[in-house]
Parts: sequence; C-alpha cells; structure tokens
Amino acid sequence: MQILALMGQLMDLNQWLVLFMFLTFIAMLFRGIPVVYSLVGVSLVFTVLAIFVLDPNKKLINEYIDFHRTGLSYRKMLTMPGRFFAGTIENPVLVALPMFIYMGLMLDQSGVAQRMMRSMQKLFGGLKGGLALTVMIIGIILAASTGVIGASVVLLGVMGIPTMMAQGYARPIATGTIAASGTLGILIPPSIMLVIMSDQLAISLGDLFMGALFPGLLLGALYIVYIIGYGLLRPDAMPLPDDREPISWGAVWAVLKSVVPPFGLVLLVLGSIFFGIATPTEASGLGALGASLLALSSGNLNFTVFKDVMRQTLNTGGYIVGIFIAANFFSYILRRFGGDQIIEGLVLGTFDNPYMVIGFILLIIFLLGFLLDWIEITLIIMPLMLPVIEGLNIPVNGFGVVDEPSVVWFAILVAVTLQTSFLTPPVGFALFYLKGVCPPDINLGHIYRGIVPFVLLQIVGLLIVFYWPELVTWLPAVAYAR
Repeated sequence: MQILALMGQLMDLNQWLVLFMFLTFIAMLFRGIPVVYSLVGVSLVFTVLAIFVLDPNKKLINEYIDFHRTGLSYRKMLTMPGRFFAGTIENPVLVALPMFIYMGLMLDQSGVAQRMMRSMQKLFGGLKGGLALTVMIIGIILAASTGVIGASVVLLGVMGIPTMMAQGYARPIATGTIAASGTLGILIPPSIMLVIMSDQLAISLGDLFMGALFPGLLLGALYIVYIIGYGLLRPDAMPLPDDREPISWGAVWAVLKSVVPPFGLVLLVLGSIFFGIATPTEASGLGALGASLLALSSGNLNFTVFKDVMRQTLNTGGYIVGIFIAANFFSYILRRFGGDQIIEGLVLGTFDNPYMVIGFILLIIFLLGFLLDWIEITLIIMPLMLPVIEGLNIPVNGFGVVDEPSVVWFAILVAVTLQTSFLTPPVGFALFYLKGVCPPDINLGHIYRGIVPFVLLQIVGLLIVFYWPELVTWLPAVAYAR
C-alpha cells in the first residue's frame, strides 16, 4: 500500500512538473528571453530538479521505480547533446529547408513582385478595391513560390502601403490585406512549416505539399471574395484612383508576362513532385536554381545580392535548426516526466467523440498562437499530439493511396489554424513585420482592426477543411495513384 501511495504521489508530482515546465517557458518568453535559451534553460532547470532536488539521495525513487518514471540520470544526460544535434543535422528531410528559404529570398531579389504590381495595377485599377485585389493576388502567387513570411510581408508592405495611402484607402483594410496575403506562404506549398511537420509527424512531405494546395487556395479565394464585397459595400474605404485607365489588351498582356516567371517556378517545384520527376528535397534544389536564374535574367543578381541572400538563408536556417535542437531537448525532458501520457490522457478524457477531440486540440493550438510562434507549436505540440490522433482511428478517406490520411488531414488542419498565429497579438509576427515598414501615421491599432476579418475568414476556411477532409486527401491520392 505504501508503494501504491508513493506511486500516486509521484504521478501527481509529474503532472505538476509538466504544468510548471510549460508555464515557466511561457513566462520566460514574456520576459523577452530568446526562444532557444528559454527552451534549453527550462529543460536544464527541471532536469536538475528531477535528479538532484526531488530525490537527492537516489534511494526512495530508485528503490521503487528505478527512475523509470522520469528516466533521467546524470550519466544519461551526458549522451544527449550528440543525440539531439546529430539527429537534426543528419535528417534528410530538413535538407529542403535551407533550399526553400534561399528560393524565397532570391525570388524577392528578382524583381518579379514589382513587375506584377505595376502590371496588375493597370489591369485592376478600374475595379472597386482593385489595388487591394492586386496585393492579394500577388501575395497568393508569392506564397506558391516562397515560404518566407517575413520577406513576403515586408515586400508587399513596401510596395502596397504607399500606393494605398496615396489612393485614399482606409488604414485597417490596407494593412489587413497586406498582413493576410503575406502569411499565405506558410500554408501554400512549398512551405517550410510543412517541411518541419513532415519530420515531426513522420509522414510524406509530398502528401503534405499536395494536401495543403487546395486549403491554401481556398483561403486565398475567401480573402478575394471579402475584398470584392468590401469594395462594393464600402467604396469610400477603397476609392478608385483619379487617373485610372480603361482595361486594354496591352494591360492583359503585361500581366501575363509578369506572372509567367513565378508560375514557371511553381510548376518547376510542385510539378516535378506531382509528376514523380523529383522528390520534395530534390525539388527544393530545382526551386533554388530557378529563383537564381530569374534573378539573373532580370539583371538583379550580383555578388552582393548573392552574398546577402546566402547570409539571410544561413541566419534563418540556423535560427530554425537551433530551435529544432532546443525543442527536441525540451520534448525529451517533458516525455521523461510522462508529459506525453499526461497530455494524451487529458485530451482523450475530455470528449468521447473523436471529432470533438480534434476540435479541442485545434482550439488549444489557436489559443497558443496568441502566445507562441508557429515553430515552437509545431516542434513541441505536434509530436505530443501524434499518439492521440493515431489512437482516434478517424475514418478519413485516403483513396487507398495516401499513407496515414488522418494524420495528413490533421497536419493540414493545424497548418490552417497556425495561419492565425501570424496575425493574432501579442506575438503575431506579421503584424510587427508590417509595422516596421508602415509610415508613422499607421499604428498597431489600425493593423489590429484590419486583421480581425481575415482571422475570422481563416476560421471559416478551417471549418470547411474540417468538414470536407477530401480537400486534403484527394490531390495526393491522384498524384500517387498514377
């Protein structure tokens, strides 16, 4: 009986440790401590707490459970750095990560977006909300060419904000349109978030790329419908330019010429995956080469530009890999405390209906998006949720081709949900990227009001994907059933 009582006390203790690990991590983030330092610091503190403080004599716990509940010891921890570092660096899936980052940054240097902006302004200038529509379409095209959100939001802000302000646009609709369109790249493939999800959930990156295409385009379509409707209902907030020109075949031809290069790049990357010519990792190399050729053909590629893109690629890739290693350490310590079992029991014990369990998980991720970046949520939460999803046995139609269709569907649901993490304060990074390039008369209040409708549209898109999983599984099934 004493042993059972001790085990019960230890179980309660582990639950408290898991809770305090999360709370301490979030508190450190609010103190402004970098994410990597927060993850590693919390993990080390709770490791020391488990090994040297809770049982300094190594007698009581060793006698009854031999430390299997926490699985932590000083000798075991000495072997961990090599395991975490090598496991990340040697991962073949993550080879695509720096390639897609390089592709996006180099595409920004190619001048493609600027040419599309000039040509589309002439084509859509006579429509109500035509300038906002132009920015949104360019955002969708850029999203299918790059997954670097910061670069997309800044580029669209630099191009769109001055023109919108000069044309008399209301500040909320102008800033909301740019912030929402710039974040589509995290969902529409090739997306670096999908690369990380593929690794964390051990599922096909090709399935994720194909599965995310329709949901990403669905969000873009919802945004476009909203902009057109807003222009019709509130023409004073999106006035027409005084010097607008009538639509001509010359304007149409100029738009076609400007969109062919980025569409060619998309076809090179996604088409090579779809038709089985290249794996996603190989396609990332093709995309990097294609973006370099676009910059070279436009006369924008020189040694200075190349060096700057390489430096930014190294910084962004190093940042993500650093968080990868730190998050693996954090997750390892959390699992040793039984955190995965505790969370699985908590989630599964909340609802009997498996679809309600999925909805509850998405609600948690949505709320975490107010506090954490998508990288931390993906690296920490997704592996903990994988056993839960696999245990639900939800009958998602994979058409006999897609491996683990329920996990692929869940991953895309999370990806759509994480769209909101870029737009929701206080840590919505797209908001701060945009504020950095806005004129002083545009404040965070304007930006916050502008993103509210787009967050609601993201929730609508999430509900559509939730009720129709075939939007996710049909395309990869067609691609791999050839």
